[in-house]
Amino acid sequence: MNTPIYEGKAKQIFAGTEPNTYLIRFKDDATAGNGEKHAVLDNKGVLNAAISNLIYRHLAQNGVPTHLIKVIGETDILVRAAKIIPLEVIVRNVAAGSFSKKYGVAEGSELKSRVVEFSLKDDSLGDPMLSPSHILALGIAAEEEIFDVTVQALKINELLTELFAKAGIRLIDFKVEFGKTDDGNIILCDEISPDSCRLWDINTNEKMDKDRFRRDLGNVMDYYAEVLRRLQAAI
Repeated sequence: MNTPIYEGKAKQIFAGTEPNTYLIRFKDDATAGNGEKHAVLDNKGVLNAAISNLIYRHLAQNGVPTHLIKVIGETDILVRAAKIIPLEVIVRNVAAGSFSKKYGVAEGSELKSRVVEFSLKDDSLGDPMLSPSHILALGIAAEEEIFDVTVQALKINELLTELFAKAGIRLIDFKVEFGKTDDGNIILCDEISPDSCRLWDINTNEKMDKDRFRRDLGNVMDYYAEVLRRLQAAI
């Protein structure tokens, strides 16, 4: 394998084996606090890849355009090339994490409506929150693109809330990223996994996601494996 053309905290990206494609490899690295906390967790790359691939196939079958072309191996996928829009789109169903801290709302509080947030994808700036007017002013995306990613994120939320409920899991919140293909279409990119979602057991509210690593709750990979097992049974 050649040297990656880009390496992030949890994935490596290589030139694809076909025109206008990339190969993404999931790593075993876990980070929190904008990279301040770091560990290597055995089998994390395999589990996150399997969970994300399962979710992406489910979304594609239900009309959500994604970058996934095919699975190459346990940690590798071939994806369509797209220019990443430097936004993290966050959908919140239940108060948790930074939302609870910022607004003084107890974790687990039901929200009266879904919340869609935008953050600038820039670790050096701490991924600051953006309003749609910020996005327009900074030239990050056009008004119709903001509308498009919002609609897609809410559709993803609806599909995943239903899927996770079948698996006995509450989808608390999640973040997604989108990219623009050469023909101008906006597609879902990156991953959807316990790294990018808050997932709680539907009966006990036990955390089944990256918060187990962030908060030193232990048994991180056991819970990731349980998420995969339940999703496989639900689909």
